[in-house]
Amino acid sequence: MPEPTPMPAGDRARSARHGAARLEDWLHDLRERWARRRGQVPTVVPYTGYGSTEWVRIFCRVLLTRPKPAANGHGRPTRPPVIRGWRSFTSIPVGDVPVVIEIAGQRIEVLADRGGVVDTRVPVALEPGWHTATLTTAGAVPVEAPITVVAPEMRFGIISDVDDTVMVTALPRPLVAAWNTFVLDEHARIPTPGMAVLYERLVRSHPGVPVIYLSTGAWNVAPTLTRFLSRNLYPAGPLLLTDWGPTHDRLFRSGREHKDENLRRLAGEFPDVRWLLIGDDGQSDEEHYARFAAEFPDHVAAVAIRRLSTGEAMLAGGRSKGEEHGDTVPWVSASDGSTLADLLAERGILEAVEDGPDPVPEA
Repeated sequence: MPEPTPMPAGDRARSARHGAARLEDWLHDLRERWARRRGQVPTVVPYTGYGSTEWVRIFCRVLLTRPKPAANGHGRPTRPPVIRGWRSFTSIPVGDVPVVIEIAGQRIEVLADRGGVVDTRVPVALEPGWHTATLTTAGAVPVEAPITVVAPEMRFGIISDVDDTVMVTALPRPLVAAWNTFVLDEHARIPTPGMAVLYERLVRSHPGVPVIYLSTGAWNVAPTLTRFLSRNLYPAGPLLLTDWGPTHDRLFRSGREHKDENLRRLAGEFPDVRWLLIGDDGQSDEEHYARFAAEFPDHVAAVAIRRLSTGEAMLAGGRSKGEEHGDTVPWVSASDGSTLADLLAERGILEAVEDGPDPVPEA
């Protein structure tokens, strides 16, 4: 009897995936063929990265999109359309394709994952500050991704949650979450009172401080979140998001693991940095931060928790158990950013505001 023909490595990898992942891959392949027939082309969507003077972590995603229209007949760009959240989730990813990264004279090629996402670390020597990497794939127009490089002498950093911390979303109650994520116009999203001022004071007190936004949100909403942060005067920084849907070994990826893994990764990547962890009491931020502070107390400068209002807490499914955070690091909580700033100033995390005219209220 002839021996069976060995299965190719790629086919073995696909067959080993969870059934839901194989179904998702089949749907992606079907939609990709349909989109290409309708003239859609590969597009690299760049995200903000970060790194040290010896390496950088680069993020992007490869999608199929319609070719971008040129400016109108008067030489002016067309008015940006109103963007509904659901449009971010109808994009078609192009998975398992090579992406070329060029930065500081180096050129490397990496492979996007099955969801079209690139999350890779590149060894490169750069000065502290902001830099750009050029990203492209076959058939795509090259794009630039901003990269923030942390100075070796930096000893302080900020890790911030997004939902109900910098932006009022009332997650995770399913119906409200679906409305905020899939229906609401991005310009109607509400910034959390006083938080942008808090972040501005922190950045002013610690020049060059890295600000990293860690959320369980999907990469689909990264462009929307980036525009929201910029429009509401939050400091620029990388978003650490996740790719929703099934993984190779489970039906749905774990947001808990995503946050815990990235916190531990940042502790390893920047061993001399002590982080200010900012979140809210409506989800699991206190639990994540308490666990991280207990495991890495020397990597935590303080924890700041925004307390939700009674109505927000009800929409968010209740409050977490704040009394379980322990006392290994300074821990402050308040209902708004202004009070959090005062509490952090008392603990020396930021400079106290000098007497002067009252700040202009946020819009």
